[in-house]
Formats: sequence, structure tokens, C-alpha cells
Amino acid sequence: MLKIFLLAQFVFFSLGLQAQTSPSLAQFQLENDSLAIHHVAQPQQPFTLVGEHAAILGEQDGTFELWLMPIQVLRNAHLTARLQGYDFPIELNKLATDVDVEPDHTTITYSHAAITVRQHMFLPRTGASGIASAVVLFEVHAVRPAQITLTFDPSMTMEWPAPNFGPTNAGWRERPGGSGYVLQTNSPGLYGVVAMPGATHGEIRPYQERAAEPPAVLTFSYDPKRDDHTFYPLLCGVSDAGGLNPQAKQGADPTGELLDRVLALEDHIPELYRSTAEYYKHFFDERLDVTTPDPQFDKALRWAEISVDQSRTPLAKGTGMTAGWLPAGTTARPGYGWFFGRDALWSLYAINSYGDFQFSRGALEFLLSQQRADGKIMHEFSQTAGQVDWRSMPYQYAAADATPLLLMAMDDYVRMSGDVEFLRAHWQEILLAYRFTRAHTTEGAMDNSQGTGWVEEWLPHKPDQEIYMVALDAQANLAVSRLAKLMGDSKLEAGSLETARTVEARLAAYRSPTGIYRFSRNHDGSFENVRSTFPSVAWWTGDLHPAEADKTFADWEGSHFTVDWGVRSVANTQTIYDPISYHRGSVWPLYTGWTAMAEYRTGRSLAAFEHLQSSVRLTDLQDPGAITEVLSGEFYQPLARSSSHQLWSSAMLLSPAIRGLFGINADALNHRLTISPQLPADWNHVALRNVTVGNTRYNVTMDRKGPELVIDADSTEATVLCLTAATNNTPCNEPPASHHSLHLPLTPVEVSLGEEAETRQGMQSQHMHVLNEQREAKSLTLTLEAPGGSDQTLKVRRNMDHADKAPSLMVSGGELHGDLLQVHAPSGEGYQTMKVTIRW
Repeated sequence: MLKIFLLAQFVFFSLGLQAQTSPSLAQFQLENDSLAIHHVAQPQQPFTLVGEHAAILGEQDGTFELWLMPIQVLRNAHLTARLQGYDFPIELNKLATDVDVEPDHTTITYSHAAITVRQHMFLPRTGASGIASAVVLFEVHAVRPAQITLTFDPSMTMEWPAPNFGPTNAGWRERPGGSGYVLQTNSPGLYGVVAMPGATHGEIRPYQERAAEPPAVLTFSYDPKRDDHTFYPLLCGVSDAGGLNPQAKQGADPTGELLDRVLALEDHIPELYRSTAEYYKHFFDERLDVTTPDPQFDKALRWAEISVDQSRTPLAKGTGMTAGWLPAGTTARPGYGWFFGRDALWSLYAINSYGDFQFSRGALEFLLSQQRADGKIMHEFSQTAGQVDWRSMPYQYAAADATPLLLMAMDDYVRMSGDVEFLRAHWQEILLAYRFTRAHTTEGAMDNSQGTGWVEEWLPHKPDQEIYMVALDAQANLAVSRLAKLMGDSKLEAGSLETARTVEARLAAYRSPTGIYRFSRNHDGSFENVRSTFPSVAWWTGDLHPAEADKTFADWEGSHFTVDWGVRSVANTQTIYDPISYHRGSVWPLYTGWTAMAEYRTGRSLAAFEHLQSSVRLTDLQDPGAITEVLSGEFYQPLARSSSHQLWSSAMLLSPAIRGLFGINADALNHRLTISPQLPADWNHVALRNVTVGNTRYNVTMDRKGPELVIDADSTEATVLCLTAATNNTPCNEPPASHHSLHLPLTPVEVSLGEEAETRQGMQSQHMHVLNEQREAKSLTLTLEAPGGSDQTLKVRRNMDHADKAPSLMVSGGELHGDLLQVHAPSGEGYQTMKVTIRW
């Protein structure tokens, strides 16, 4: 089956080339969305456009590669211009000035004193059956006639690990409907086309010349009297990725057919764009949409939902979720642009939170379709797995953690969606996965014998049993207990609950005599005492309550772990710490999300919000709208190989924000909505549209009114709903209503974080940290950490009915000026600790 994709390209040649026909695609309006991100172009930083079947990946100087998944059609595309009477080539990519990112398209602007070119790129959401698209439209404005040249390297490279078929030959074909390049490989069934209506080709190397791989060029002409309201589109298509063309009969001209079909799509480009524009115009019609007093925070949450959604790939069985994206160049590896088990499963908590249950169901369906005979859930699955003996390779089931995560994610999906029928349809697969977890244990808790837990490399050796695996195992057993109750299996319900308690006891043993939860346990019963962030997953679902963890949390919240851009995997005091290693000291937004969720679960709202904000800032750091995979543990800079558009990085902003900051916990099975927010003290009003409980969506508002936080939940139709502040697993017996209300008492005095200085790329950490929050009936004590000698400001709020009833405050360790609390850090190198107490 042919896949046809569109791309707009400019190809520039000298003015002596043959005359070209006038371009026929009139400009049409591109959306200007409120979520638009405007960036000054950073030539060495990436940009990504990712869709269901295609990707445009490049650098912010505008160079790009184009994928019609799973094939890289072309790479190293770049632009040159020549102006009439200005006999000097203008290399446009050196003149990239701006990057504008909208949900439905990205524009890169090239600016010269005599010419401006805009490169608009988008990925159509729909098209005719069997057609998928990647579109780039070029818009030109110049003071005199010009010729634009697009130069690119023909690629026709299939994604790793599929075999490829030698160099790609680019030949020019003339057809009644136009002309273009035909890209052929040594496999007769693997070919593509690249065309641009009205453009001419560059030099075509004769067969008789010595073999080489010269770039291909396309050139089009621009006349300011004629073309100021024109788009120049490049069109691309590929044959079936399997390397065969079953539609081609003996004697047929399949490459000519493909070129004809591609050229015929020029007239449909406006409607293809509308498919994308309409998708994003209505994106939040049924997904969670948050409005707070912080517009940047709101924008980051919306972009996180969009970024997560862009990972989806419809498959024959369910939905694949691509893990991350980065330009591949010549490597055949576009970041992690294929499907991962644990990446999807950690991210499903975010997807359930913003209410896209269809997406979650599809993702679970795909993972279950790839389950191994013994119950193990897959780790990774390439988009070219069908071209190789994938199961004989060491990748598909390399990790052990996806299996307990599948059990946890199924429980979360069923509880929030109410879709018990899906559970019933897959109950045997769930039982098989559960048996797998019980077959691979040490002292009753799941170990690393069946693949990596979290870390894929470690010193001095790979761990035997990580606390990460033990924590997941305990939560997975509790999930299975609840699922078994729904299925009427009382024996499994009781047995898995008892196992959960056994595993919890094993988890408790990881606490060291110093009060820090340790990283792993060795076969001989000894422990690796490395201080890491991995114990934080124990608090993920809120089911577990590891004891005496204050020192562990203070450790995470201090400067040995926390930097302005997130949380290190390993404290910088450890001998194995390496700030640019993958697992031993770098910062992952994933870890930051785990830590923030744990902090919200335990009432450490100031530290949690500090960590949330570090991920919010990453939305604009590198690949606008997306959050990168991994950053240095020492400097504010992503690692060069970091996938700039990483699925779970965006998901880990959403989950702790929705479930922790806003305290949303939906239980569709019992018609309950638990809301226990931990809002910043300076937020007076929050609105959450489309909080989803099963099939019903509620508009929820939170308003501070004197000593109370008033929460209202409204639906368009009367529903049975119990709105509560604490989890209750019994059915709701309230009568149907369209309005539900909850009044929560506020503490008399609250504190919020002040404005922080901007941390720019390349800088080291400089923000204040909150190590501990200790509340008593009439006092609040904060343990803080900040650079030595610095002055810090916090905001104080008094929650009273009337100002004249506000209590007088006494402060030790700082100075109160109105509602601003000033704290001075002691002098000294590095971060210094101080304590401030407010009494009333």
C-alpha cells in the first residue's frame, strides 16, 4: 500500500536555468493560536514535528530531515537564494532568525536585507485512505526576482534495526501531471518520490560516471509582481515499507504511479492543513484544560498534553506510543521514535488524568498484544520490527519493570474510566502478567533477574534487586487485589493483598540506620547505600506509606539532589556521581515528576511546586513545546544525545500537577471525585475544565474565601457524584445533581515561594530550596537552603474572614515586611541552611 506524504520545499538554482511555470498554490490562512511559542532561532538546538505516521526533525537553523514512518526519505535539507542583479548566493540557513511553534504548525523565518523566507511545516491529521502527510510550505518576499534552491541528501533509510539497501539513486522523471525525483534503492520494492510542482532539477549524474551519492537539488523561481501570495509545496511519497509493492502488476510503472499520485495532491494541501488545524482547535473540547493565576504554568500544561498526544501511532492492534524524538542524521535512529513499554505505562497516568481514556485503552491493548507467553510485558518494539526477526534480538523484553507497571496502569485506567468490560476481556493476560511477577522474586519481592529494573548501567555492577522494583511490586499487588475484587476472585484478592504487605516489609528493610532509603539489595543480603531518587516511586499511587522518610525527602529537596532544572538521579556527594552519565547523576524530568508526586503525597507542597516549576521552564528551553529527556546534573544544558521531544518528560509535568497540586482523584466505579488540592498560597482562583470521571466531564473551580477553599463541580446533566476530600472506596449514594460543592478549611497562615532569578543555559543552580515544612497548631517552621550570603523572599498569606481578624505574626529567623518574608542565608561557599519560624 502506498503512503503519500506532503512537504513544501524550495530549491534554488542560478538564473540561467530553464524557465519555470508559475506556482499555482495560493496562500491560505495559517492559524495563530494563543499557545504559540516564539523563540529566537538557536542554530544548534533541535525542533520536531511528530505525527501519527510522519515526522519532520531538524535544527533551528531550518535544516531538516523528513520521515514517512518508518522511512527517512531525505535528510540535510537546506536553502540557498539568488537575487536578480545580486550575484552572490545567500545561504538562508545561516540567516534563520525566529522559530514560531503553534500546535498545528511550526514556522522558521530566514531574514536578509533583500529577501525574507518563511518555512511553514505541518503534519496533516487525516487524508484519503492510505495517505499520510508531512507538509512544508515556503513563503517568499523579496525586493527583486529570485531563485531558491533546496538541496537535500536522498536517503530512503528504514528505521533501526531494519536492513537497508545501499546508496539511494535519485533520477528525474517527467509525467503528464508534472515532474520530480524518483528515489530508488537496491530493493525494487523500496522507492520514493520527491517533487515540487513547477521546480527544476539540478545535475543528474549519468550512469556511466563513477558511483557517488551527490545531493539532489530543486529550484523554483519567485517574482515579486506575481508570487507574493503564493506557497511553494514539496510533495513526497514512499512505497510500502515492507519492500514490496503488491499493487504493482507485471509490466506496471509503480514509481510513475506514485509520482502521479503525489503530484495530484497539490490541490488538496489547504484541506490537509485544515484537518490539522481543526484537530488542535478542538483539542481541549474533551480534555482537561486548566486556568490558574500563572499563565505560563497553564500554557506549559496545555503543551504537555499536546506533546504526549503526539506520541500516538495507530496500529493494527491498539496504539503505539513513541518514546522520544531527535534528528537521526545518518544513524537510522530518530531519537527513540519507536514503542516502549515502561515509557507508555508511566505516561498513561497523565493521559488518564487529562481524560483521554480511548488513548489509554489503545496503548494497553497494544502492550497486551505483545505479551510474552510467560506473561512478561514488552520493553521496546521498533517500527521496523516486522522487517527483522525482532524476538531473537535482545530488546523486546529487556526490562523487568513493564510487567508490574502494566498491572498498576490497568488498575488506574479501570478505576478512572469505569471500563470493567475491558478488564474482563483481558483478565487472562492480567493473570499471566501477575504470575510472572511472582515467579521472579527475592524474599518475596520482585527482583532484577528478568531484566533491568530502572538503571541500564551501574557501578560497580548491575543491581540484583532495586528498591524501584520492590516499590512497583508492592503497588502492583495492591492493584491486582482491587482488580480481582472487580472480577469476583476473592482468593486472588486476599492473596495479592497479603503479598503486598510482605513486599512492603521488604521495602521497609531498605531504610538505612541513617534514615535514608537505599538503592538496591545484593544477593548476599547486603545493601548498596547509594543515595538516589529511585525510592520516590514508592509514593506514586498513594497506596504505600514508607515509614520515617523525612531524611530521605530532605535529601532530595536539598542541593545535593535538586537543581533549578530538576532532580538528579544520584546525589552529587556519591562516589559514582557523574553529571553527564545516563543514570548516575544526570537530571531527568521523569525523576523530577516522581519526586514531586512523592512530595505532594506527603504534604511537602512547597518543594513539590518548586520541582513542578522546574519542569514548566523546560517547555521553552530546547525544542519549543516539548520537554527534553535528560540534562546535565551540573549545568543547565541538555545532553547532546537527549531526545528533545520526550514522551514521559511531558507526562511527568502533568501527573503530579493534576493528582498532586490539584489533588484530583477520580473513581468512576464508585461515582466519586476526591479533590484535595495543595495550591500555592498566592493562588486565589483555579478553574479546571473537563475533569473526567468515567463518561462524565465536570467543570471544577477552586476559590479561596476567607478561611475556606470552596470547590464547585458542575456538569451539563445531573449525575450521581460524591465530592470528597478523602478517598472512600464505597459506592456513592447521593441523588443525581448537576452541581456539587465542597468546603475545605485552610490553615491560618500559608507561605508561597517568591520570584526566582532566571537560570540561563550553561549556568549552575542558584534557586532556594525548601528542605522541610513543619506545621503545628499555631506555627509553621521552614527549613530552607540557598546560596551563601543571598537574600530570599517568600510571600505570607493569612486566611481570615476579615483583615481586622488576621492574627499578628511573630517571626524568628527572618524579617516580615507586610506580607513579604525576607530571609538571609549565612555566608559561606555553596548552599547554606537556615530555619525560619512563623508563630501566630
